[in-house]
Parts: sequence; structure tokens; C-alpha cells
Amino acid sequence: MRVADLMISPPVTVPPDSTAAEAARLMADRAIGCVLVADSRALLGVLTDRDLVVRVLAGDTDANTSVARLMSAPPLTVDADDELTAAYRTFRRTGVRRLPVLRDGVPVGVITVDDLFLDVLQHFADLLGPVSRSTLHDEAAVPPPERTMP
Repeated sequence: MRVADLMISPPVTVPPDSTAAEAARLMADRAIGCVLVADSRALLGVLTDRDLVVRVLAGDTDANTSVARLMSAPPLTVDADDELTAAYRTFRRTGVRRLPVLRDGVPVGVITVDDLFLDVLQHFADLLGPVSRSTLHDEAAVPPPERTMP
């Protein structure tokens, strides 16, 4: 399976001169945990809900500060055509929870740890179904032990 098969697309982007408050409102409106900071030429960084909490709310930064000053840069990315194992490796190696997905250097989506977790759970459920049916079928085929009267 490729990253493109599991990514959330299209990504939500903001220009680097957007404010923290604008980005926060956009994240709230779209129920997302990050926005990609990009200009007309390239992906510049990632701004997460955690960045806003740590750098704006808990820090001494004004909500009108530009996202360019708050974003994590340079962004770690994966390619849309990469196998999912590349995303697993990047998450494990770096500890980030969200990765922008690029195709030919252009942001086309975002993949998250939660996306991979849900994929693993779906595969687990796919395996568990036949196993549980088999177990139920086997148990039904075995007659219960006879009861003796005391």
C-alpha cells in the first residue's frame, strides 16, 4: 500500500504571513490538528495545534504573530508514491505525529500516526473476523460434556 492510499487530501495550507489566530480558527473550523505553511513555490513548514499551545498560549507570543515564526521547519515529508513502510519508519525515527505528503515537491496531503493506527486496526479486524467465526464454529461442533446427577 502506498502513502497516497491512506493520506488525507487535499491538505489545508496557509501562507506564511497568516497569523496564529487565523491558523487556529482554520484548524478549529476544519477539525484538523495542523496546517501546512506554503507559498506559491514550495512547502515551508508545518504548524500544529501543539505549536499554537506551546508557542502562543503557554509562551509569550501574540496571536497576531505570523505562522512563519511559529511553524516547524524544515518540514519532514514523505512522497505520495512511497510505500507505507516509509511513513512508519519516519514516524518511528522522528517522533512527529503528522507528515506532509508531497508529489513532485508539491503538497498533496497529510498522513498521521492516527491514520496508520486505524489502518493497523482494520487489518487486525480483517484477521480477527475469520478466526472468531472459526472458533465459534469449532465450539458449536463439540458437544457439551454430559452432566451427571450427584
